[in-house]
Amino acid sequence: MADKVQNYGNHTRFEPFYHFIASPIALVNLVVQIRHAYYYGTRYAIWNVVLAVGILALVASARLMATTVQDRLIRLEMRLRLREVLPAALHAEIPRLNVKQLVGLRFASDAELPGLVQRVLAGELTEQKAIKLAIKDWQADWQRV
Repeated sequence: MADKVQNYGNHTRFEPFYHFIASPIALVNLVVQIRHAYYYGTRYAIWNVVLAVGILALVASARLMATTVQDRLIRLEMRLRLREVLPAALHAEIPRLNVKQLVGLRFASDAELPGLVQRVLAGELTEQKAIKLAIKDWQADWQRV
């Protein structure tokens, strides 16, 4: 991974088991079961639709739980990093940054982080996408969920 350069355009990550196997299979299964229930209408066919919804919900919730934990870790990591990088006068402002803003800031280098934080706190950069687009010295993270 060290040879590859990460930036805003290529930083999204696809997890093959989730994005290309589990989710499509669960979704196709739901469609097949709905179709089957429509044509046959038996209690068993209807139960299969309920089961397919449960399986799809299980697959989606597993991803949601993983990304929620990752966001909590990023929040902690960024708060610690900001305490090291920001001037002492800005330490009291760190709690004003929400999780989405912290997630956006995580790719910034230590050198440009104070300037970006000031822009975020001033309301100039509010959305995660805008923060990421403003980063000039992108710090890669290849271990995301």
